[in-house]
Amino acid sequence: MDLFTAMDISASGMRAQRTRINMISSNIANAQTTRTPEGGPYKRRDVVFRENPFEGVLSNVEVASIAIDPTPGKTVYDPGNPDADEQGHVTLPNVNLMEEMVNMIGASRAFEANSTAVKTLSDMALKALQIGGR
Repeated sequence: MDLFTAMDISASGMRAQRTRINMISSNIANAQTTRTPEGGPYKRRDVVFRENPFEGVLSNVEVASIAIDPTPGKTVYDPGNPDADEQGHVTLPNVNLMEEMVNMIGASRAFEANSTAVKTLSDMALKALQIGGR
């Protein structure tokens, strides 16, 4: 495996985790959104990754799709809410802030690990050029 292949693998991980971080941010931002253009409360979204194999055992990661979580949201009694049904119940988004924060930490750490790998590979390439230039 050459340095550029290794950098490509790490860069694909960074792109995938950036997408995941953006989706988690969207979930957090819409945790209280009870009315969407599609109708009803916001539905939590999650990134689905797919392995994109190349060169035998090596593989990149890419975003396969954005999945909508089918879990129903919690229903609360709030008859004054404009989104309440005829019984006064409002369905909230199915976003668990604690879960989203844990996911955000995991995605950030994965992004950071790939970033460190790219930096290490870059340092190795520079050292190789310095050695070869002597």
